Amino acid sequence: MPPYNKGADGYQRFIKSLSEGQISSFYIFHGEESYLLQSSVAELRQRLCPGGLDGFNYKRMDGKNFNIGAIRDAIETLPAFAEKTLIEVHDVDLFKLDDKDKEKLLGILPELPDYICIVFIYDTVPYALPAKPPAKPPDSVERNSAILKFADVVEFTVQNQDKLIKWIKRHFADAGKSISTPDAEHLAFITGGFMSSLQGEIEKTAAYAREETVTRADIDAVVTPVLDAVAYKLTDALTRRDYAASMRLLDDLLLMREAPHKILFSIALKMRQLLAARVFIESKQDKAALMKLCGLRHEFQARLLFETARKMTLSDCRDNVLCCAGTALELNSMAEPEARLIELIVKLAHRRL
Repeated sequence: MPPYNKGADGYQRFIKSLSEGQISSFYIFHGEESYLLQSSVAELRQRLCPGGLDGFNYKRMDGKNFNIGAIRDAIETLPAFAEKTLIEVHDVDLFKLDDKDKEKLLGILPELPDYICIVFIYDTVPYALPAKPPAKPPDSVERNSAILKFADVVEFTVQNQDKLIKWIKRHFADAGKSISTPDAEHLAFITGGFMSSLQGEIEKTAAYAREETVTRADIDAVVTPVLDAVAYKLTDALTRRDYAASMRLLDDLLLMREAPHKILFSIALKMRQLLAARVFIESKQDKAALMKLCGLRHEFQARLLFETARKMTLSDCRDNVLCCAGTALELNSMAEPEARLIELIVKLAHRRL
């Protein structure tokens, strides 16, 4: 069995091993980049089930019909006219199985034959590693650790900026279009940077664009930005003292039917990130440090924060964070949350940003 994956690029490692004909008998797939996860499942299906998913060598289970006995039956049956039998288990948390089922599974895993490929796929169920065992762990934790020893755990993470921008450009090229790096970054920013969201937006934008080169105007005409992106635009508009744009953007957020508490959280988060960026500017720290502190995925996100923070003073940034905190308290204790949000924008607009 391959060793447990601790932080390697799961998708690249998986694709490389698959191209070399190395297919594990027991995978655990998880991660926030669902596009890569699902494409990897599709790669396995194409390789192991060339005749389709209605054949003899494909089994699918989920939380409703998951059964260790059914897995054992599949193992005891040789594949017909195929290299392996593929068993997909969707949204079953291995670590929350009862101890009896864990024992049954541990009786199977050490002797999995080469013609079996079991994939536990965490999609809607969150994947959480078992707690670190104490000196004398309880039996359940020991079983969790034992299961992991047999698993090839592949985490599908959001791709770094260079890979993501190349992926965006390649997909536009497939649609007969081209896009500049800055506009590709803009598209990634307003969609949240997830491939699963980007795929549909690329298709929509490519179909809308009249010219061979997609422009930012094309993107903004058809792509609905995620809450985080609109919140950033709003704080940037306030910094530029474009108060009319700030109110329009708040109106857009309310029209998106986002909960007022959620909108406030996003605005407050941006204000905290701008405060961090201003502190980093004062202390001459770079974008990499800001990305690490704020958990940003891409360099262009940090660059935008630095550009906005340079227009503000450290005192202004602190005051804006405190202003958001005060509004959060009001939202929890007073009625008319939308009115409180409007008041917040007015307060921020009249501050010296």
